[in-house]
Amino acid sequence: MTDSHPKVVADAICARGLNKVYASANNQPPKHALKSIDLSIPRGSIFGLLGPNGAGKSTFINILAGLVMKTSGTAEVWGFDIDASPRQARASIGVVPQELNIDPFFTPAEAMETQAGLYGVPRRERRTMEILDAMGLADKAHAYARTLSGGMRRRLLVAKAMVHNPPILVLDEPTAGVDIDLRRQLWERVVEMNKAGVTIVLTTHYLEEAQELCDRIAIIDQGTLVACDNTKSLISRIDNKTLLIQPTSDIDTPPKLQRASCERRDDGQLSVTFNPSETTAGDVLAQLAEAHIGIRDLTTVGADLENVFLKLTRKAS
Repeated sequence: MTDSHPKVVADAICARGLNKVYASANNQPPKHALKSIDLSIPRGSIFGLLGPNGAGKSTFINILAGLVMKTSGTAEVWGFDIDASPRQARASIGVVPQELNIDPFFTPAEAMETQAGLYGVPRRERRTMEILDAMGLADKAHAYARTLSGGMRRRLLVAKAMVHNPPILVLDEPTAGVDIDLRRQLWERVVEMNKAGVTIVLTTHYLEEAQELCDRIAIIDQGTLVACDNTKSLISRIDNKTLLIQPTSDIDTPPKLQRASCERRDDGQLSVTFNPSETTAGDVLAQLAEAHIGIRDLTTVGADLENVFLKLTRKAS
């Protein structure tokens, strides 16, 4: 299905001025789900698309997949305009939905064959057992789907999204309700697919997952793109660090510091937060020494993606 794709594609997905307005109902004002989204997703990347519930992430994905009509703007999937070449655009993307929408009376092999038929994949080109094996489901190929665990059903959804060999795979909250071990297995297989050349677009509420896996991250809030950058640069936007200090003796009242805040935690540690652009860790430690506070142990904590996410979405609201 992917033989007709352009040979050279810099961006797997490119949206310009993308808008979606849902018509009003029951005298309610129209809902502006997407507001002039400009977004490029590089080919071969693992790209995180984050945002609160109702931010517009699923609307964006569904427009790309041909399930929702945009109001205005343009979008290309693997170089194909979704209006001018809708069939080729849809063939270039596989979407793994949040819902476990699997027919319980189909076996994984039957579900795969049915999905391949819907995409018009000729029988001789189908890779049902190859894909099931890659997802660790070969031994369950002929078991009824209703007998599969939740993690296996998630992996089957990924397998179904790959039947037409799309160069882009969208994972919409793929590890929701999956235990830690199965989550790790799923990510191992996703990383393997990415190394094989598949562009991965991920939405997740597990921010630590996005921080660990994604090359670049975009954050959408209330239909607006509030950030898009490589993961390291995005995290660096939060200009603060925290020193967790275990004092040599218990401190009842934390000292007042210049250009830093100091709080005593329930476990007796002192949490000192400062902005590196305003002061240094050395200056903070010097102030603690002046306050006659001995240090038994010290840990430095930097910003993480959750800090960035909360800061940007609160600012947008």
